[in-house]
Order: sequence, then structure tokens, then C-alpha cells
Amino acid sequence: MTQTSVEDDRELLARAQAGDMSAFEALVDRHEEKVYGLALRMTRSEADAAEIAQDTFLSAYQHLSEFRGEAAFGSWVHRIAANNALMRLRRQKVLDIVSDDLAGPEFTDRGSLAEVPESDWSKRADDKILDEELGRAIREATDALPEGYREVFLLKDLEGLSYEEISEMVGISIPAVKSRLHRARLALREAIDAFYKEV
Repeated sequence: MTQTSVEDDRELLARAQAGDMSAFEALVDRHEEKVYGLALRMTRSEADAAEIAQDTFLSAYQHLSEFRGEAAFGSWVHRIAANNALMRLRRQKVLDIVSDDLAGPEFTDRGSLAEVPESDWSKRADDKILDEELGRAIREATDALPEGYREVFLLKDLEGLSYEEISEMVGISIPAVKSRLHRARLALREAIDAFYKEV
């Protein structure tokens, strides 16, 4: 985004914060395509991306008075969109896990199993417990990361965004993205090493 565009955003933002609805609509027009594109890249679903874009601008409007302009308006709405997309993806993963758990074995017309169960069914109980404990240790280590590191880690390693996309969205340089990602991965590696030392 050019310096002129950022200055135009600031002027529109000041008018919107003063109650000018047309100024806020102009901000939406300027940024909705990028917000939608980001949501689409993260969710890979046009319907989800459209809902996230709508939720993002609704949230921005509701919190307009709190926005102090430390970052550009575009960076702010990108961050809101990324958070909305991440929450939706996490919710979807939980729903997928629940759906998988509810799906039982299928039977043929004669009453025999349609397929041989996956090896997971015969997996030893202590192995499953170990996997769950490791998963919990990784989640706790991820939650303990400083917000900037956690955000970059989730966007890169979980959502697969490029360094360029993360840099644009978070508002930091590509070297800074790589540095934060490296430190986040080191912290997680230490947590995994510590977990296996305790086992």
C-alpha cells in the first residue's frame, strides 16, 4: 500500500470515527478484496471467506472508537481477519474430530464389517495416552509463546501461508517473520525434548 493510500485511510478513519458512515463504507471498499483473499487462502472456502470478511468489518466497525492508529487501518483489519480465520479453522478441526469419533464401523448387508478397522483401533492404550500427553505438551508450549511468535508460527506452520503473506498481514519485515518463526520452533523443540526426558 502506498503512502498516499495510508494517508487516505487515516483521513477516512478520522471521519468514520466521527460518525461518518460513508467514510467507513469507503474503507470497506478499499480493503474488502484483500481481507477476503486472506480469508480464502487460510480457509480454502469461498463461503467461509465471505463470512470472515463480513465478521471482520463488523468487528472493525464495533471497535472503531478503540482503534488508536498505531498500525495502518489495513494491517488492523488484516489481523482481525486472520484471527477470525484461525478461530474458524480451530472450530472446524474440533468438529472434524468429533465427527470422526462419532462415525462407527460400517457393516455389509450380511452383518460383517465392511472394512477392516484402521490400526488405530488396535493401538496399545499406553501409546494413545503418550500421544495425548505429547499433544497437550505441544499445545501448552504453543500457548506459552509470546503472541507475536505464536501468531507467526500458526500462520506459517499450521496454515501454510508464505513469508510474504505473513509479513504483509502482521506488518513486520520478512526477516523478522523468519526470526520469530525460528524462535517459536526452538521453543517448541525444547518443550518436546523436555517431554521425552520426563517420560
